[in-house]
Amino acid sequence: MSQPDTDTAAQSPSSQQEPQIQTDGRRSHSEQMNQPAQTSQSESSHDGKDEHALHTNLKRGMESRHLQMISLGGVIGTGLFLSSGYTIQQAGPIGTILAYGIGALIVYLVMLTLGELSVAMPVTGSFHVYAEKFIGPGTGFVIAIQYWLTWTVALGSEFTAAGLLMQRWFPNSPTWAWSAACITLIFTLNALSVRFFAEAEFWFASIKVFAICAFIVIGSLAIFGVIPVAGYQHAPMFGNLIKDGVFPNGFMPVFATILTVNFAFSGTELIGVTAGETRDPQTAVPKAIHTTLWRLVLFFIGSITVMCALIPWRKAGVGESPFVLVFNGIGIPMRDIMNFVVLTAVLSASNSGLYASTRMVWSMGNEGMIPRWFAKTNRRGVPMLALCAAMAGGLLALLSSVIAASTVYLVLVALSGLSAVVVWIAIAYCQIVFRRRWLESGHSTSELKYRTPGYPYVSWAAFILCTASFVLVIFDVEQRFALVAELVFIVACYGAYFLQQWVRKRKKATEADDLDTLWVARD
Repeated sequence: MSQPDTDTAAQSPSSQQEPQIQTDGRRSHSEQMNQPAQTSQSESSHDGKDEHALHTNLKRGMESRHLQMISLGGVIGTGLFLSSGYTIQQAGPIGTILAYGIGALIVYLVMLTLGELSVAMPVTGSFHVYAEKFIGPGTGFVIAIQYWLTWTVALGSEFTAAGLLMQRWFPNSPTWAWSAACITLIFTLNALSVRFFAEAEFWFASIKVFAICAFIVIGSLAIFGVIPVAGYQHAPMFGNLIKDGVFPNGFMPVFATILTVNFAFSGTELIGVTAGETRDPQTAVPKAIHTTLWRLVLFFIGSITVMCALIPWRKAGVGESPFVLVFNGIGIPMRDIMNFVVLTAVLSASNSGLYASTRMVWSMGNEGMIPRWFAKTNRRGVPMLALCAAMAGGLLALLSSVIAASTVYLVLVALSGLSAVVVWIAIAYCQIVFRRRWLESGHSTSELKYRTPGYPYVSWAAFILCTASFVLVIFDVEQRFALVAELVFIVACYGAYFLQQWVRKRKKATEADDLDTLWVARD
């Protein structure tokens, strides 16, 4: 597909794709339109099936099945397969299940608010576009940087993990060679087309989902005595869950686990990022959102429950994946198979991370926050400059993890964790402001193709719970550093934005003075 012309590319996609509501007092009611999103006939293919996002050359190549697996794949990472045992050790069985339940509820509330925004305004890089319009341009810039950083840091860690996992099969091979192979594969999948990315992510996520379902089914049979388990003469049932009390380490570790769970669940909001490249977002987005909660409950809480029932909680985090421990106890050798599943999880997280990071760079370019040439796309609808910039960020994160692991990389990891929660806070608040302005502009809720149920209670609950998750980090000594670093980073981002605006104003003023001087000289 050809590149957008200068005038078209300079326009904000959100100005054409969103409902024309009164966001800044400059639009009259006569200028408002009832359609929640518009498409350009000139940018649609002859059969209407390959419609492009307006004012971009990004293609709507994702289908509903892709969207559901992408949102799920963004959440199910190496943490569930490898680190869940440590979480159980800290909070105990019931505490961990409770923490994951609360985390799933918070995520679901955020997704309900995001659904209304994404269906009404299906733009790529949606979070910062919404924040720009409904909170302020400075906040939009901050949210974009926050979300970009979240995935950029994740890229560095996933590339490293891929190399270490491959070393289990090839112990004498260099880690960097496998990391380089992972980088090449993920970059190629994203560079080919959005369809290649979505299809790869669908299958990556499918492998993870299949592994978890198999774990839950086999583990459940073992719990009820259908399959014998080493160390038990009878059906284990659920005695291990309360063997040492409901909260064996007290309640505070449960609170710390809730914070960890919130970080683990970051990735569900990818639905908002993909909305601008999804066919029929009015149908696909709500469908993906409504399946989020029960899938989170099934896969996470189901897995944790099986682990806690079959493994004494004090042994859950010692040296080995709890998945492997359970399978070994049943008599199924799974080390190599689980290594493959975890490797798939790494590739999935890398794939989603590079996509999300790329689209955020593209969106910032398209909104004029950074040079607009970052928004240019090739004939396949891929923003290659944004993709290269996103990959460069991931490689820098990878480099910092090697040469400055205890300083620079430590700060980046701390920032990326809380950045996801900041994005959730912004999403919930933007939906509250959007609905209010929508009604003030003379529209009714019946005109919205998707409405957040239980408004405003659901919206405010999402905002308050996310804000509490962010602020209450101060009570966790181990994560207090992350809160301080995040607050400093937010201030720095606002400072960078206002400095950028000041430089632009000075430049315009200088150009105007030069023009006046030129006209005086001619006269």
